[in-house]
Amino acid sequence: MRIAIDGTPLLGARTGVATMVESLVGRFAARDDTHVVAYAVSGRMSLDGGVPNGVDTARSRLPAKLAWWFWERADRPRIEHWTGAVDVVHGTNYVGPPAASPVVVTVHDLTFLRFPEMCTTDTLRFPRLLRRAFQRGAHVHTPSDFVRDEVIAEFAIDPARVVRIHHGLAPSAAGDASRGRARAGASRYVLAVGTVEPRKNLPVLVRAFDAVAGDDEDLVLVVAGPSGWGAEALAEATRVARASDRIRRIGYVSPAERADLLAGATLFAYPSLYEGFGFPPLEAMAAGVPVVAGAAGALPEVVGDAALFVDPHDADAVAAGLARLTDDETCRADLIARGRARAATYSWDIAVDEMLKLYRSLS
Repeated sequence: MRIAIDGTPLLGARTGVATMVESLVGRFAARDDTHVVAYAVSGRMSLDGGVPNGVDTARSRLPAKLAWWFWERADRPRIEHWTGAVDVVHGTNYVGPPAASPVVVTVHDLTFLRFPEMCTTDTLRFPRLLRRAFQRGAHVHTPSDFVRDEVIAEFAIDPARVVRIHHGLAPSAAGDASRGRARAGASRYVLAVGTVEPRKNLPVLVRAFDAVAGDDEDLVLVVAGPSGWGAEALAEATRVARASDRIRRIGYVSPAERADLLAGATLFAYPSLYEGFGFPPLEAMAAGVPVVAGAAGALPEVVGDAALFVDPHDADAVAAGLARLTDDETCRADLIARGRARAATYSWDIAVDEMLKLYRSLS
């Protein structure tokens, strides 16, 4: 089977979307029964050298904004103009292009509808692009039942065309706790990892940490991840915090650095307001770190009973969660065991098998 996969997310930082694309492309490339053409919707940047051996690459030669303009209004240009003939096309990040072949489009979440004030102007184009793709007959992949239900309700699409396939979790080498603590500049720290953007709710985490910091003078808050839109709110919350000198913003970290930070962390905090899946808490669980998470979006579905859930809108509730996971050894041990078991249920091999089953049902 010849599969065209949108590899555009691989051109940027390694976000959760890029992790999904990298996992799909790599595993399909390793199979004997699939051949991948990874395409980039970009006027300048190419995927050459950024994908495994044996994967063909293609580039639209149209800037993404111009390609989207055409695809919002017409059924041309078809993606096969650049990829050549394929059996199925997978738009991995909301954009299902016109195609002669069947199209699958991944909808990661509906942030652009639930929290439009948190979105960039480009992101706010996704509803129009999705509706056009659905009108052309595209099928939908979602990473959770939560998002599947939202898509069906919001777009009035036939439920038979919307398939939930959970993401996997790639095994990672154990980090070095001593390096992690050195990177954090602390022996005990709360770790938050992910792109800094409004829905990650990091200003509330800062206020929650500030509330517990006075009673735990050795504890530090470490926020790791690239800055996205709206990062100024985190900077301002940090500036006015009483414990601002114990709040560390260390920016993007490599996978190896992230593993080290997880290995040394006292606990992992993820008070997100809305998630379609949630890689970071699963990665923390796999590393044996107890997690406090926002009871919102798909997180309860994805992490199950393996996290301490709190109201992400309530800084006092988040603070209580932080305090419990620093003081209650019984709760910590229970969540560490539950977390390891939960993380082990997510496999990219299973996800790829299910995705291939979906592709074959359409071609």
